Amino acid sequence: MRRSTIVYVLLFALVLGAAYFFNNRAKTADIAIETESVEPIEYLFTAADGLPARIHIESKAGEVVEVKRNAENAWVLTLPEEAAADQGSVEAAAGQVSTLRILDRLPNLAPEAVGLDDPEYIMTFQFTSGVERIVSVGVVTPTQSGYYARSEESEILIVSKSAVDSLLGLLTVPPYAATETPLPATP
Repeated sequence: MRRSTIVYVLLFALVLGAAYFFNNRAKTADIAIETESVEPIEYLFTAADGLPARIHIESKAGEVVEVKRNAENAWVLTLPEEAAADQGSVEAAAGQVSTLRILDRLPNLAPEAVGLDDPEYIMTFQFTSGVERIVSVGVVTPTQSGYYARSEESEILIVSKSAVDSLLGLLTVPPYAATETPLPATP
């Protein structure tokens, strides 16, 4: 027999042995993996509402701020007085409107227990679709993770604190546009 024939016979025997081994080995047991179901993230406003075109925030203490888009699609401050608005800070706050995340729903909670009978803040949002939404904001939750809130004809919700705080920043520090300081006169 020639040397190449012996090599071919050995390779053929090796392939047959491997096929026999893989076909007749013990099957491994299927391992059941438990997966934790993840609840979908739910937001207070939907994409169908569009982008914010006007934001009006009023506190229980009487403070008020309102910003809206003008004909050139730029933000302007209309309350507490009409003025040019800082586009960056208003746009950052407006971006938070779409991220007002619902953390929990509390259908059987009394509004007076969480400050919603006389809300701490009332926020009115008008969107590019023409829809206007009003949200009453109560007190901060005991865990400091959210605010109790209720939109029109809705149950009591807990919404994300970070998004509400950034909107309340418009109220505490109105977004006036920076004014240029005149240069000193040269002698």
